[in-house]
Amino acid sequence: MANTSSAKKKTRQIERRTEINNDRRKRVRTFLKKAQEAIANGNVKEAQEAFIKAQSETVRGANSGIMHKRTASRKISRLAEKLKVLATGKK
Repeated sequence: MANTSSAKKKTRQIERRTEINNDRRKRVRTFLKKAQEAIANGNVKEAQEAFIKAQSETVRGANSGIMHKRTASRKISRLAEKLKVLATGKK
């Protein structure tokens, strides 16, 4: 338990920041999930739109510190690869 006023303030700040980060993390995961579902459904147009939104949110998440930049890049790359397979019809 915090004893000093500065430690108590820091605890409050951490709680607020944690709540914001959790909301951002949920948002990124939601967009990634929607893109994966659109690709799984096989609708190319819908999948491309979902991919663009997921890509944007993932980059925003990486820039705000929700995930590492390489993790974001890896997730985007894997989604793009699946989308390309869906669009071209090749494996």
